[in-house]
Amino acid sequence: MHDNLEPGDGRPGDREPGGREPENLELVHLLRAVTVEFGLRQTEFAARNGMHPTDVRALICLLDAARAAEPATAGLLGARLGLNSAGTTAVIDRLERLGHVARVRDEHDRRRILLRVEPAAIRLGREFFGPLIDGVLGVLDSFAPAERDTVRRFLTATHAVFAPEPRP
Repeated sequence: MHDNLEPGDGRPGDREPGGREPENLELVHLLRAVTVEFGLRQTEFAARNGMHPTDVRALICLLDAARAAEPATAGLLGARLGLNSAGTTAVIDRLERLGHVARVRDEHDRRRILLRVEPAAIRLGREFFGPLIDGVLGVLDSFAPAERDTVRRFLTATHAVFAPEPRP
């Protein structure tokens, strides 16, 4: 896959003198480790609450849309999760049955149905993820504002690399 790469360009398999990985590649591995751990916590949360891991990702997408003041429609959810309409409907139906999501008519366009995360689901998420979030906030509090700006810039740019579509 990387046969045409020169040694030392930061790709997998490259080593610095002494056998160490390049620093940037080490950061990529640390980011991956964080995402793996976060995914494991999401899976644990899903299992504890009778959900599929995709249901948790759906809730996160809906909460992100609410924070961004985006209308949370089934179409938006399906696009963000990479699901077809049948798969999206199945996720919404499961979340609605569990009392985590409600379908509500859009005040501005009565023909459109929006998805709203219910307060009980938000509380459930806070109970589980709150201590983890507090831990991350504690770490960030130890950083100077300029360091937090650098972290924000890195994570924003990295997210853009992975995101299938530009997001506001």
